[in-house]
Amino acid sequence: MRGRRRHHETAIKGLLAACALISVATTAGIILALASETLAFFKQISPFRFFTGTVWAPTFGSNAAFGVLPLINGTLMVTAIAVGFATPIGLAIAVYLSEYAPKRVRSALKPCLEVLAGVPTVVLGFFALNFVTIRLLEKGIPGVERFNALSAGLVVGLMIVPLIASLSEDAMRSVPQGLREAAYGLGATKRITALRVILPAALSGIASAVILAMSRAIGETMIVAIAAGNQPRMSFNPLEGIQTMTAYIVQVSLGDTPTGSIAYRTIFAVGTTLFAITFLLNLLSIRIVRKFRETYQ
Repeated sequence: MRGRRRHHETAIKGLLAACALISVATTAGIILALASETLAFFKQISPFRFFTGTVWAPTFGSNAAFGVLPLINGTLMVTAIAVGFATPIGLAIAVYLSEYAPKRVRSALKPCLEVLAGVPTVVLGFFALNFVTIRLLEKGIPGVERFNALSAGLVVGLMIVPLIASLSEDAMRSVPQGLREAAYGLGATKRITALRVILPAALSGIASAVILAMSRAIGETMIVAIAAGNQPRMSFNPLEGIQTMTAYIVQVSLGDTPTGSIAYRTIFAVGTTLFAITFLLNLLSIRIVRKFRETYQ
């Protein structure tokens, strides 16, 4: 009997180890898929020229330009707008659900957040183009273009609100109840307790949630492809049309670019750059969690 149990435990450990290795193998497969074409691209185009150039026109034949900075600029602009819009809203929702909402209200609001997180991004893209942009144009704001970074960023921010709210609320609810009771015992109000006790105690989880949401915003494709336009500009004006790295990949991969051409290989070079940025953000998230994590006895 004991021998059979030992064999079962060994089999379960092997199965769990295999499942854990799937993520590692997937990451390795992504790197291998990108590496060969990216290296072939950098044999033709200098990495210095690629990462410092301010003009991106890889399909213009003899006048082609391969500076990826306009794409990075557009991606970071949309991400900054999205995170700046979503973070205060997401944290406010998390504070309410964790510290103020009755149990019945919390059980009703949480599924609503999940529904918002499940809305297809192509639907959100058309919402950005046909609702948010129209409202900006109706306001008569000077300089607003039909395709612009602001509307795309706001709707990407709307998309990542559930991620920030849910993860932050989980981090806040994991703070021991004893800290709340100690704060109340010292005469603190619920607001002071939430802002000066619970939020600092859950800082590592909240920071991790924001960084993961930032990674999600950087990798968003359909919203920016529909609402932000396809003009790779080195501009910091959110009212103008821009192009992100993901939107460029979609544009070229759906076109008639010949396989093996330099324009085709730019897809992999841009994809590798995007992968590196999101990978570094995930590493930063892990480092923040380890550095600021609070442990309680």
